[in-house]
Amino acid sequence: MNKTLAGVSALAAALELATPAHASIPLLNATCPGNIEVHADQGGPVYINGKEGALKKFNDNYFEIKGAGVTISLSINPDGSPSVSYTGKGGANGICSVKAS
Repeated sequence: MNKTLAGVSALAAALELATPAHASIPLLNATCPGNIEVHADQGGPVYINGKEGALKKFNDNYFEIKGAGVTISLSINPDGSPSVSYTGKGGANGICSVKAS
């Protein structure tokens, strides 16, 4: 029975290593059109133009942050890199440039 338990433990450990761990917000700085600055600390919070935004987590790879009249969309790509875009008033939207992550 100990061999079976050891085998199950080894298999569980191997599966855990194979699963990507993108469960939190990465450290990043981004600039969006319209002079919108986004800063995120590792694991959050996320700031829009220096003020903390309201964070909504949809899953481990997609977040929305609202504040300063805009919604910031943050997605984590399969390789772990972040993608940032925004939606603002009057239908304004665009892709943000990530400066550091």
